[in-house]
Amino acid sequence: MLDLYAEGFDPVLTAERRRDYHDPARNRRNNATYADRLAAAEGLIVQFPTWSFGPPAMLKGWFDRMFGPGIALDLSDPAHAKPMLHNIRCVSGISTYGRPRWQAIAMADPPRKIVTRYLPWFTAKRTRVRYHALYHMNVATANQRARFLATVGQAMRAF
Repeated sequence: MLDLYAEGFDPVLTAERRRDYHDPARNRRNNATYADRLAAAEGLIVQFPTWSFGPPAMLKGWFDRMFGPGIALDLSDPAHAKPMLHNIRCVSGISTYGRPRWQAIAMADPPRKIVTRYLPWFTAKRTRVRYHALYHMNVATANQRARFLATVGQAMRAF
């Protein structure tokens, strides 16, 4: 379990950390607290509200830091990057959107693509991927919200 806000995660990539980014040992050391937890995980669930058709800056910063060299990516041969998170066998995303699905589709639905295409690339070959979204949450009825929560609850029990 990881609550980036409660743990005080700093999503800002400082100039020093940017210089260290392509050195796998230094990059991992700079992010050891979170990198060790990711390396020990068998599954990854990301739950977030969608802002401006993207994940919140806090989560985007975590993605940028964790899915880099020495943590989730082997760049020893830059022409042939290799995933490193073979321990992760299932990925699930849970998100809410303020806009309707058709608008998310018109914007190519980046949060869905991050969870269903980007994150699994770093994991085991046959990673099971699921994405659960409640679109147009601002006008969703109590019944629609309850159905979404029930669907997510069932998926998480099966996770």
